[in-house]
Amino acid sequence: MRRNLGGLLFLILIFSDYNAFSSAQEQLAFRLTLREAIEKGLQANLSLLLARNRIDEAEGTRVRRFSAALLPRVRAQSIANFQSLNLRASGISFPGVPGVVGPFSTYDFRLFVDQNIFDLRTYRGWKASEYALEASKMDYQDARDLIIRSVAGLYLNAQSAAARVEAAQSRLNVSVALYELAKSKHDAGTATGVDLLRSQVQLANDKQALLATQNRYKQTLLVLERNLAMRPGTPLELAETLRFEQLQMPQPETVISSALSARADYLSLSNQRQELIEQQRASRARYYPRLGLSGNYGGLGQTIGSIQGTGIIQGQIDISVFDRDRTGEMQELTSRVEQIDDQIADLRRGIEQDVREALLNLESTSEQVPVAQEGQDLANRELELAQDRFRSGVTNNIELITAQDELARAQENYIIALSSYIDAKFALARAGGGTEKILQEYFGNP
Repeated sequence: MRRNLGGLLFLILIFSDYNAFSSAQEQLAFRLTLREAIEKGLQANLSLLLARNRIDEAEGTRVRRFSAALLPRVRAQSIANFQSLNLRASGISFPGVPGVVGPFSTYDFRLFVDQNIFDLRTYRGWKASEYALEASKMDYQDARDLIIRSVAGLYLNAQSAAARVEAAQSRLNVSVALYELAKSKHDAGTATGVDLLRSQVQLANDKQALLATQNRYKQTLLVLERNLAMRPGTPLELAETLRFEQLQMPQPETVISSALSARADYLSLSNQRQELIEQQRASRARYYPRLGLSGNYGGLGQTIGSIQGTGIIQGQIDISVFDRDRTGEMQELTSRVEQIDDQIADLRRGIEQDVREALLNLESTSEQVPVAQEGQDLANRELELAQDRFRSGVTNNIELITAQDELARAQENYIIALSSYIDAKFALARAGGGTEKILQEYFGNP
């Protein structure tokens, strides 16, 4: 009697704990889709905000250099003075001419205009700033792709943890049913106390496993919330579960070719190289003549009423005769071009490796998922047969415990295979470039 009462209390505690957990999860839980997670991650990430600021800075540099290269500079000046002049101090001394003249006033209102007609160095500097701006935009897009990949991975981790909670709960439900079966058979005298004890041990193990998986699931949600700039501990519920959707395997050469024209980090390096090429051209242009036009027009007079219009237009040619600094500058730029060429070559190999590795993982995991699914189905069938044999009294519940362990292993294998397949999709989307667009194709507008 005491043993029966203890078992009943044990079951009550199990279900009360789980119900408390379920109600806490459902209360005011925010349902989060993968698309919403990505949007929140893009809004909150600091590196993306900094990359956006660098675009604004590069745009300012481009505008400034464009103005210096092609636009006129106009300024206005107004002068009004009242002065006396010491002619003798200036070397002017004539009989009958006083040493100091004045005081007299002068009014001068004038507009000055300067315009570059031909300045190849400044023009090349402006072109370099345009490539720098494009490189900044590519860096920004690359930051977005990395954030999308990271958030998608965190969301997948949470999905996997949720699947493990669901599998652990299903195993606990089976253990409860098998415990009740062992108890009823023991009460009827058709099962031994060892059978009942084994079922209690398995029930306790599954209870512990459920609590552990629940804790890991909560931890994955905390990490996800932190990266989405959400308050840690906010009730959160994943709106999407793990599911298998077969993706047609693309050809590696096709993906690699597409990646080289779409990967933002590769395009950024290409634009940085073009920026350095323009800087080299600007450095060579330092020996070219520079042609400019300037002028001014305004009114000049001793009084306001006597002001008359005066002005000047002049052309100017500047030629560098000796400029040793150019040699050192060219050496610096040549070294930078060689460095970035090495980076481009290394990244090209890295992109090919990323693509081929992602395709290998995708192919392998796509074959593992149905095998793992079959293994899970067979484990369920094995458990059903073992349960029927124990219920019929053909054997003890050792076969049941073994079948439960096999089912747990099969469920874990399936979760790992499915998670790995989805992660391989994410990796291929990142490796192929255009992560946002590709994820929409793979997952149907995430």
